[in-house]
Amino acid sequence: MQTVKLHDKTFDIFINEQQIQESISKIAQQINIDYKDKNPLFLGVLNGSFLFAADLFRQIEGTAEISFIKLASYHGTSTTGKINQLIGLNEDIDGRHVIIIEDIVDTGITLQKIMNDLQQKKPASIAVATLLFKPESYQKSYPVQYIAMKVANDFLVGYGLDYNGQGRNLKAIYKIKE
Repeated sequence: MQTVKLHDKTFDIFINEQQIQESISKIAQQINIDYKDKNPLFLGVLNGSFLFAADLFRQIEGTAEISFIKLASYHGTSTTGKINQLIGLNEDIDGRHVIIIEDIVDTGITLQKIMNDLQQKKPASIAVATLLFKPESYQKSYPVQYIAMKVANDFLVGYGLDYNGQGRNLKAIYKIKE
């Protein structure tokens, strides 16, 4: 599909399925090198990261674990600026290497909340892997070590990203059509 309609908005294809998978493979290879023999804990941020987390985690070699947290900061097509933690971390991360899996890093507000919460639990290290990174929107100083793709500050849906609950199931990523 070149164009999709979700609720009252129309979206055009922006990144196809093959481009997504190739980008994920590149960062998976680097993570495999960086975390060889370290048993990292991957921490997926729901709901958006679930497809990216699954595709990335399947390419991780060696011993690793995965868990999920759920936070929300969006309503419609814009961030609310307020983070609501809905499901928390159940694993003990003291001394563990943690890799946060995000679908998209834009302002960094959600990432800041996660980093602040995780740092209190004394992990050995914290890294961030994101499918999409919006450098023009990023307002924080936390490093984002593993970036599959950098994108402009457009509203995107598909491959886990949604518009008011719709579009997560799309195999490609679509950009809002103004």
